[in-house]
Amino acid sequence: MTSSDPSAEPRAATIATIALDVGVSVATVSKVLNGRDDVAPDTRARVEESLDRHRYRRRTRRAPVTNRQIHLVFHEFDSAWAMEIIRGVEAATSASGIELVLAQLGGRHRPTDTWLDGVVARPPLGVLFVACGLTRAQQAKLRRRHIPFVAVDTDSVTPESVPTVGSNNWNGGLIAARHLLELGHRRIAVIAGPEDLLCSRARVAGFSSAHDEAGLAMDAALVRHGTFYLDAGYEHGLELLRSTSRPTAVFAGSDTQAMGVLKAARQLGLRLPEDLSVVGYDNLPVAAWTGPALTTVHQPLQDMAGTATRMLLDLSDGVEPASTRIDLGTELVVRESTAPPPQAR
Repeated sequence: MTSSDPSAEPRAATIATIALDVGVSVATVSKVLNGRDDVAPDTRARVEESLDRHRYRRRTRRAPVTNRQIHLVFHEFDSAWAMEIIRGVEAATSASGIELVLAQLGGRHRPTDTWLDGVVARPPLGVLFVACGLTRAQQAKLRRRHIPFVAVDTDSVTPESVPTVGSNNWNGGLIAARHLLELGHRRIAVIAGPEDLLCSRARVAGFSSAHDEAGLAMDAALVRHGTFYLDAGYEHGLELLRSTSRPTAVFAGSDTQAMGVLKAARQLGLRLPEDLSVVGYDNLPVAAWTGPALTTVHQPLQDMAGTATRMLLDLSDGVEPASTRIDLGTELVVRESTAPPPQAR
């Protein structure tokens, strides 16, 4: 008769444990752990699944890195928005003599395996992904080579296993709506970003919550979705403002989008903010120079990038972050593009 101590921790899994579980040789498991390519994809997947299930403790020791680079990867470049991210990363790396390598994926949200192989061949200190990410297999490849990666993710849907820095999108929508409602606006249109992005839906949800808070119903017929660029703001703006029951205010999903709304309003002969109030999102430097200067939700892009960079450098030094998900606050910046609606004056 044997007995066991239920409080004792389970024994750590070994390579032999994994090999027995999957039905492969110890050499095959070792090849997967070391990132070797001579393992069949289905076998590799089964080994990786077993490693995760058994919580196999991989070696965290990393060979000294002579390539003092950080790769900063965008799904695509948007000059003003991306520049704020770049400034934030440079501020965190400039004093350390770290080289910044920029890449963009041409609108894709996942890098190609060929691109990733190039990174693995000459390992950098780490990789920052902005509004893009990796498949599970790609994550495993970087982890096997001990290359840390962090996401700067305004979408807030990055897996928990990926260290991520984002912002509070829901609060951004909430404070924008509160501002317009407090001014007396009741017909408020929303031109949001793409509907398949969680950040867009979160901002609309926060906007709707402000209406609920005020005991008012948000008009779903005044909600539009599009890209975050000028043309979406302009085209949706024209459609909304040509209506016989046009809105007295518009909340845009980005400052760039808001500038498209400003152009549409001027084209239709509307005065800003006398006839129409507009609120943007991001607080890009150009927002203070529009005519009128744009009221907007400040999304701390530079702080997000700097925080993510410092997290990445800590990971490169073997320091695990206290939290793998950091959401920075958003706040309203009131300028000249908002005022009470005409009937409230």
